[in-house]
Amino acid sequence: MKLNRITKRAIMMLFIITLFSCEDFVEIDTPNNKLVRSEVFNSNETAISAMTGIYNQLYMSSFSNGSRSSVTFLCGLSADNLSNLNTTNLPRMQFQENEIFPDNQHNLDLWASAYNIIYLTNSFLEGLKNSEGIELEVNLQLEGEAKFVRAFTYFYLTNLYGDVPLILTTNYRSNELEPRSPASEIYQQIENDLLSAIDLMGINYREGERTVANKSVATAFLARVYLYLEEWELAENYSKMLIEGDSMYEILDDPNAVFLANSKEAIWQLSPLGSGGIVSHTNEGNIFIIDPVLSFFATVKLTSNFLESLGSEDRRLIEWTSYNSSRDAAFPHKYKIRNSSEFPIEEYSMALRLAEQYLISSEAKARQGDLSGAIEDLNIIKNRAGTALISEESLGITRDELLEKIMEERRKELFTEWGHRWFDLKRTGQASAVLGDNPSWEDTDVFYPVPAEERMKNPNLSQNSGY
Repeated sequence: MKLNRITKRAIMMLFIITLFSCEDFVEIDTPNNKLVRSEVFNSNETAISAMTGIYNQLYMSSFSNGSRSSVTFLCGLSADNLSNLNTTNLPRMQFQENEIFPDNQHNLDLWASAYNIIYLTNSFLEGLKNSEGIELEVNLQLEGEAKFVRAFTYFYLTNLYGDVPLILTTNYRSNELEPRSPASEIYQQIENDLLSAIDLMGINYREGERTVANKSVATAFLARVYLYLEEWELAENYSKMLIEGDSMYEILDDPNAVFLANSKEAIWQLSPLGSGGIVSHTNEGNIFIIDPVLSFFATVKLTSNFLESLGSEDRRLIEWTSYNSSRDAAFPHKYKIRNSSEFPIEEYSMALRLAEQYLISSEAKARQGDLSGAIEDLNIIKNRAGTALISEESLGITRDELLEKIMEERRKELFTEWGHRWFDLKRTGQASAVLGDNPSWEDTDVFYPVPAEERMKNPNLSQNSGY
């Protein structure tokens, strides 16, 4: 690693320890070797390093790190793409059986880690607002980045839990008793933050690293938000900006190149440097790949139902899955590196990529009745997968039939990426139809329970129905 990265990492760690811990509210003397709020925002360099610290915290936080308490892992179990290899692990089985107890530790980790990120972004934004030592252009860019991360985090909170507390300050005493706000208000804040971020940020990646948010990152995420809000025209328009308006991104011919660090299909990624520079593998690679020798460490496998949805000629079956004979288990293999401490880093954890934008555009067009345009976008994804295209002769296909094919393609393309399948089943009202064979399934299971520990600390937090 280069010296400047080590320096930035050190600054970031000091920043996280002192500026962003809840213990800041305890009045103690500041040790001489620690940064304080005013020093963090005294220069461009330290402010940028502080924002880098938030990105690194995303890589370490449970909900976003791709490991056992992440959205990717747990929502994969809640849907029909993953199943547990160890059925005696009761906390994880609760997600697979859609019977999550309010005291489930993984569920608490999801909630608490997401709100920790919210706190970090709020504190950062307050520091920027009160700073006079940062150049205006840098200040605006960093404000946009922090607002994007806040919107990104709230998106997952409201899709996991529905109504959640809307926290926009670091006032701990008022925040600790904040009641849940309607999901519509959370989405309004998400939209406001993303629109502001798009206005504030530039088009370039800082130091060429796609682990930093820019205008395109916020645009891509806003396209997804509008899809979820059923604002079809806006979803189409924002995805179009990525598909047609930026030569930085392209659908790669080789599926095995997609998840490489700074791949041209990547819109936004998280770097393993966030773990402290000790390891260079992604958490997804580490958790999903079943080691041929140490297979007893494996935790999950792909469901037979999912594997059957992929035709034998589908390149995603061939390139993005593998099989371990000792566990009789197929596993996700989008990431090829299970364990590494070698640098430079070869793979980054994918958060947003161009393929999703084609799928957003396809669905948005289909829902507006533009079936030919929807087919054209869908065929871009099917072509890379090596599967049969929907031909022009198939234009007799109905809107509902095409939407079903789009949902199938989303499942195949985005499996084990940030809970897409779980959220797709919920937002399209298909969760009960698809998961209803599970004897413990109830319609109210589409939302996870508000963690019991959080409700003990905050008596104003109501519980979701069914728990």
